[in-house]
Amino acid sequence: MQKEGKMRRWGQQAYLLRLLVRRNIKNQYYRSFIGVLWTVLNPLLNMLVMAFVFSSIFGRGEGMMLDYSIYLLSGNIIFNIMRTSTSGSLTCLVQQRDMLQKTRVPIGLFPTANVLSSLVTFGFSFVALLLVMVIRAAAGAYVFHWQIVLTVVVVPAVTLFSLGLSYFLSALYVFFRDLKHIYSVILTLWTYMTPLFYTIETLKNDLVEKVLVFNPMYHYVTYFRDILSGTIPGGTEHLILYAFAIVSFVIGYLFMNAVRNGIAAKL
Repeated sequence: MQKEGKMRRWGQQAYLLRLLVRRNIKNQYYRSFIGVLWTVLNPLLNMLVMAFVFSSIFGRGEGMMLDYSIYLLSGNIIFNIMRTSTSGSLTCLVQQRDMLQKTRVPIGLFPTANVLSSLVTFGFSFVALLLVMVIRAAAGAYVFHWQIVLTVVVVPAVTLFSLGLSYFLSALYVFFRDLKHIYSVILTLWTYMTPLFYTIETLKNDLVEKVLVFNPMYHYVTYFRDILSGTIPGGTEHLILYAFAIVSFVIGYLFMNAVRNGIAAKL
């Protein structure tokens, strides 16, 4: 009987989670004429702008293993899993104050829904990346490699990392509302400290290169680009990917549970 009750609760939570993810996707493009197609068009248009600015004007993109347009788009769609997950999760508990006060919904469902929504967006963006790869391959600028199947290794890792960070930020924001402005600055710095539109070789700064090693998103982005270029990352890199992911998830989960009662009182 107790087991049936648990199964029923899990089923209800899974159903609610699906509704939250669906709502997030719909709200993202509410009253948009093109609608969900923007999930494909957005990364493509941003890639075209950045490729023009950094390749044509600033002369970046030379000497890369990947075509520069693929280099840009691949880095950005991986980074966006973390960026959109954490940005959306930051205020999600406060925004759902009424539901949390009136029902016994697990607070972790809301940041989880934001992370899964970001994963859905990544899926559409990945389609955009494949389109660019096909076009560049037809022009002789890219060759497909079987290593692309290792996407199934890096995406769960960056998702788990984002989930832990989302748990931590959403819980902390309940107590510290200035975090919204501080995190905006941190996210901007994080974006520039991750080689999304430049390569490490162009930095010519040993200190910055050493700091990048401690940047989780650097490893996720680099791994993804490596497999697109036909390189199989070593075992150490796989350990690094999941070490960052597991540590982030454990810290975020434990912190959210530790302040659970305080969140209920603060909302």
